[in-house]
Amino acid sequence: MRIQICAMGRLRQGPERDLYDDYLTRFERTGRALALGPAQLIEVEDKKGGGMAAEAALLRRAVPLGALICTLDERGRVMSSPQFADLLAGWRDQGRQDVAFVIGGADGIDPALRADADASLSFGAMVWPHMLVRVMLAEQLYRAASILSGGPYHRV
Repeated sequence: MRIQICAMGRLRQGPERDLYDDYLTRFERTGRALALGPAQLIEVEDKKGGGMAAEAALLRRAVPLGALICTLDERGRVMSSPQFADLLAGWRDQGRQDVAFVIGGADGIDPALRADADASLSFGAMVWPHMLVRVMLAEQLYRAASILSGGPYHRV
């Protein structure tokens, strides 16, 4: 199952980029044997400043045709890491070829795109910077693969 992370803005060089790259590399190594991955980051920018609706149009174009869409949104479902691992495994076992995790810009995700999503995930009641959400998602993807492989990374 291919993973696309469709996100507004560009993640520049620095500590967030280093963490993101490290966790995604770990995910791909661990997930390969589990039929999870590869993962790809697709970054889009709204250079005209068209607001949430324009961002949603760019994000929709970044999502592969037929992909399951999961938004990262404060209104989404809060779950534990083992529950997230089970969710990924379930999508894989249902035969999903592509899963697109959608991360909006500073103002969030357009309501119409949120309504069209197959799932929505929240990293808690607090609002997180959209650039940091990429790092958190990459870490949780790696943690999920580690859980599903029986690896030692996730401790309860």
